[in-house]
Amino acid sequence: MKRFFQPIQKEGSPFKKPTVSPSSTNNDTQNPEASGDGNNKKQEPLKFVTWNANSFLLRVKNNWPEFTKFVETLDPDVIAIQEVRMPAAGSKGTPKNQGELKDDTSSSREEKQILMRAISSPPFKSYDIWWSLSDSKYAGTALFVKKCFPPQKVSFSLDRTASKHELDGRVILAEFESFRLLNTYSPNNGWKEEENSFQRRRKWDKRIMEFVLETSDKPLIWCGDLNVSHEEIDVSHPEFFSSAKLNGYIPPNKEDCGQPGFTLSERKRFGAILKEGKLVDAYRYLHKEKDMERGFSWSGNPVGKYRGKRMRIDYFIVSEKMKDRIVACEMHGQGIELQGFYGSDHCPVSLELSRDTDSNQS
Repeated sequence: MKRFFQPIQKEGSPFKKPTVSPSSTNNDTQNPEASGDGNNKKQEPLKFVTWNANSFLLRVKNNWPEFTKFVETLDPDVIAIQEVRMPAAGSKGTPKNQGELKDDTSSSREEKQILMRAISSPPFKSYDIWWSLSDSKYAGTALFVKKCFPPQKVSFSLDRTASKHELDGRVILAEFESFRLLNTYSPNNGWKEEENSFQRRRKWDKRIMEFVLETSDKPLIWCGDLNVSHEEIDVSHPEFFSSAKLNGYIPPNKEDCGQPGFTLSERKRFGAILKEGKLVDAYRYLHKEKDMERGFSWSGNPVGKYRGKRMRIDYFIVSEKMKDRIVACEMHGQGIELQGFYGSDHCPVSLELSRDTDSNQS
């Protein structure tokens, strides 16, 4: 989501200057042990969390005890993170390794050590971790999967090419035996008819449509910051967001007018992806009515014109054939003071599924 304020790093981080910890990350793209055969089906993840951390390092420095308690309590099998905002490995002017954290300068080594120390401690040491990072402290995604649920394959682009990462590290795709899990940080629509604004988002939506149609052979769980509010019920103040402008600019096409994430053109494209891809919005499937207290995943700056202005832009989208397995899908933040947001401007969203009884009987 386009930011309206910058997170402030608090004085006195709860973490002392760390010593070097062994990496718990896993950047292998295939796991032969996880493939199994029809006679020895392995259990698969049932509890998921997605969260736009708005800088994973800042959350580790400033909000880690609270977020750790949340993870310990919920005990998810998978945690999908967006806006990691840690740079990819590689020296200036050289090709970057988007699957590894930068550590070739003293500052980047210290930042990596702080992060690795946090995720090498309980409960996070129980997870394997994959990264897809940008060249700078921008965007980026991470995927935590409990070691007892190893995916068969992990890739980092919508075309499922193992060695290729999307620009800015916006995609991690994990393939399990009975479903695929897609973690995306979808690009913000922006405000103008420009290459890095409306045009970029249109191209992204087109590629997402192609992806869901081309991978319909297996059920999909698509999660992350999708940067769109599908219906009026998904924003706190529809008129405010519909009429929003940046410096008085009015786009040529009236369907592109309004707050990024709530323009009519974005909402129509998102609806088409759901319809054509036979996909279901898990939260809205269970929660039919507007909830002004707990029904939004992003909240504006508590100070200024965006105070109290909220949007639901973080999702779990599942294939229609999985909808009867949806047990719960919840927003874990509430109120205009960002309770349960753990320092981000997004709150975690969770999904719980029942076991696939048809698969177990096959």
